Amino acid sequence: MLLSMLLLALRSVRRNLLRSFLTILGIVIGVAAVITMVTLGHGATLAIESKIASLGTNLLMVSPGQRIGGGGGGGVPAFTEADAEAVATQIGGVAEVAPQARASATVVANGRNWATGVIGATNAWFSAGNWALAGGRFFTPEEQAAGAAVCIVGETVRRELWGGGPGGAASGELLRIRQFSCQVVGVLAAKGQGGMGDQDDSVVVPLHTLQRRVTGNTRVNALIVSMAEGADSAPLKASLRQLLRERRQLAEGDDDNFNIFDTQQLADTLSSTMGVLTDLLGAVAAVSLLVGGIGIMNIMLVSVTERTREIGLRLAVGAVEREVLLQFLIEAVVLSALGGVVGVLLAAAASWGGVRLMAVPWVFDPVINGVALLFAAAIGVAFGYVPARRAARLDPIEALRHE
Repeated sequence: MLLSMLLLALRSVRRNLLRSFLTILGIVIGVAAVITMVTLGHGATLAIESKIASLGTNLLMVSPGQRIGGGGGGGVPAFTEADAEAVATQIGGVAEVAPQARASATVVANGRNWATGVIGATNAWFSAGNWALAGGRFFTPEEQAAGAAVCIVGETVRRELWGGGPGGAASGELLRIRQFSCQVVGVLAAKGQGGMGDQDDSVVVPLHTLQRRVTGNTRVNALIVSMAEGADSAPLKASLRQLLRERRQLAEGDDDNFNIFDTQQLADTLSSTMGVLTDLLGAVAAVSLLVGGIGIMNIMLVSVTERTREIGLRLAVGAVEREVLLQFLIEAVVLSALGGVVGVLLAAAASWGGVRLMAVPWVFDPVINGVALLFAAAIGVAFGYVPARRAARLDPIEALRHE
C-alpha cells in the first residue's frame, strides 16, 4: 500500500511539474543555505586553526611592554640572552626557548633590492616555530657563537631577489644587509600569510650577527617559548610570569612590563567565535525551511480543494480516513524530500565554489547533510498534516457533489 501511495505521490508531482518546483523552492533554498553556511564556516575555522598552528605548536611569545609585540621602547627594558637561559633551565615543561631580535632593513642581491624584516635568532627559533628548510642548512653552533656573516632567507625574499620557482637557487649566494654582506646558507619552506602578515618575508641571521652588525646593541625583542608535548599552559605561564617579574625586579604592586601571548589560546578563541558565527548563520538560513514548509502547506490545501471529487470517490468505494490521510502526507513528504535532495546538490556546488573563492579547505560534514535532509522531510510531515487531515475528514457525499 505504501508503495502504491508513493507512486501516486510521484505521479501527482510529475503532473504539475512547474507548480511542484515552485512549491519546493523554499525548501531547496533553505537546505542549500544551511549546508553551504555550515560548510564554509567549518572551512574558515580549519583555515584559521592552520594559520595559528603555522606560528608554532604550543607556543608562547613573550615581548616587552604590556601590548603584544610592544617592543622595548618607552623606557621598558628589553630581554637578554640570560633571560632566555633562565627560562630554559628554571621552568619545567619548556621544550625550546629562542631569544629573538628584529630590525627592518633593505637587502640587496642579484641586482635587486627588497625591504624586509631581519630576524636575529638561534637554531631553537626554527624548531620552536615549526620552520622547515626548502634547501640548504641551518646555522652551525660555531656560526651562532661567533656571529658569522651567514643568513637564511624566507621564500618571499628569495622570490623577490632571485625569482624562479619555490625553493629555487639562493643557497651559496651573497646577500647584503645594510652595510655588510652575508652568505645565504638556506631557504625556509613557505608558510604563507599568518596572523602577523607574510611569514615568508624575512631574513634570519644568528642573534649575535644582528646585534653586532645591524642593531649595535644586545637587546632581545622577544622570547619564543615552545612548551613540551602535553604540558599544561596555565601553570607554565604562571611560573614564567613569576620568573620574569623577579628578573626584571618588579615589586609586588607593580604591573607587568611584559606580555605573554599564547597561540593556542588565540586558536581556541577564534575557533569558538567562528563556531558561534557558523551556528548563527545556519539558524538564519534555516528560516527559509520554515518559509518552504508554509509553501507546501499552501499548495497542499489547494490540492485538496482541486481533488475533492477524487477524495470523495475514494471514500465512497471503501477507503478509510487513515489511507487518505497517509496519501496526502506522503505527497507532502515527497515534495519536501525532493526539495531536500535538490538543496543538497545545490549546496555541494555552492560550497565548492565558495571554498575556492575564500581559499579555505572544503570540509564535507555528513551530519549536517543528513540532518538537513531529515529536517526537510519533517517539514513535509509538519506542514502537510493539516491539509491531509482536512482531506481525510471530507464527507464522501458532499465531496462527490463538489464542482
